[in-house]
Amino acid sequence: MSKKWTLVICLALTVCLLGGCAYWPMAGLTNMLGQDKAVVSDDGATVTISKADYERYKQFDTLLDLMDMSETYFYQQVDPSLMLQGAAAGLLAGLNDPYTFYYTPEAYAEMWEDDEGEYAGVGIQISSSYLTGICTISRVFKGGPAEAAGVHRGDILYKVGDLYVDAYSVNDAVDIMRGTPGTDVDVTFLRDGEEITFTMTRAQVHVTRVDSTMLAEDIGYIYLYDFAGDCAVKFTEALENLTAQGAKGIIIDLRDNPGGWVNDAETIGNLFLDKGVLYYLEYKDGTREYTYTKDGKTDVKLVVLMNENSASSSEILAGALQDRADATVVGVQSFGKGIVQIVVPVGEDGSGMQMTVAQYYTPNGNAVHKIGITPDETIALAEDDNGMYQFGDLSDPQLARALEVMKQKLQ
Repeated sequence: MSKKWTLVICLALTVCLLGGCAYWPMAGLTNMLGQDKAVVSDDGATVTISKADYERYKQFDTLLDLMDMSETYFYQQVDPSLMLQGAAAGLLAGLNDPYTFYYTPEAYAEMWEDDEGEYAGVGIQISSSYLTGICTISRVFKGGPAEAAGVHRGDILYKVGDLYVDAYSVNDAVDIMRGTPGTDVDVTFLRDGEEITFTMTRAQVHVTRVDSTMLAEDIGYIYLYDFAGDCAVKFTEALENLTAQGAKGIIIDLRDNPGGWVNDAETIGNLFLDKGVLYYLEYKDGTREYTYTKDGKTDVKLVVLMNENSASSSEILAGALQDRADATVVGVQSFGKGIVQIVVPVGEDGSGMQMTVAQYYTPNGNAVHKIGITPDETIALAEDDNGMYQFGDLSDPQLARALEVMKQKLQ
């Protein structure tokens, strides 16, 4: 017999012993007993499971074969825990939903750290475009290393250390910029076509979720950057402060707000709505779950600013205010993420998952998914305008139009 055929036979035997054939006794006993229980004996220990569970577990034969083959034949030492994390990520990827995915223990912990708004880094927020690949600085956090170095909103993130950055490598770039406070990192930006490199010392950064100011004698302005952390508390404080200064109209800026926790949208929506529907969910079986507001709204006129990057909880809030609070939406059609996800821990190793569970609708029953919120007053930025204006800058044409609309509402 040739060496080639010997190898094939040995491989076949190994697969049989390590993979599918290892389950034969379970199947055999199940058939022999003619019952809905399967009995497995392993070194004197006996485990009894239902026939239904056995059939369910048998679906994972291929994964077990892959693990066994890798542990036996892979040219380097195998870490089974990393393989299982990869399998978990792949399992959820099979749902073909970009909003459903697996968190490794490290990623899950980092996600909660981001939500708390405290981390060690340089203090920038990045807006990435998969169409152009360009990563633009959308915010520079007050008091952070980036602000001290002179980074501007609108700068293009070009390189971190030796890593050239685009929309596909930006997460790696963020990992490099984060680190131990007091350590340095070189970050290169493009500004007006020129490269500018800053050496920044990492520090604890506090993420501000809300900025506010008075734009006119009786018009307040609140920019809500995302629905996370303490945003609902800070928004409420900003609203109370502005109305105390005499604001009769409030412009809520949700541009580039990617969404976040739905309960924050509920809290903020309740500030402007009396008793009624805020939004409702519809599950795959057709059942609906309604979320309601209660009486006690703040009596002000509303204008909501949105753009193509306003998504998710931003659209829940804007849709409810447009339907029920006579809010005028100014800007362009929003992103159209009309589905909601749950975020839960899984297993016992600190990992987690995010999964889409329902579609949501505005109080009037309008679908949002892949549609968005339609503005009452459409105003798009010029093609050469990247929209990177400083907070409250009235040379921003969308904000200037929102102010005009609010003045008309207050007449």
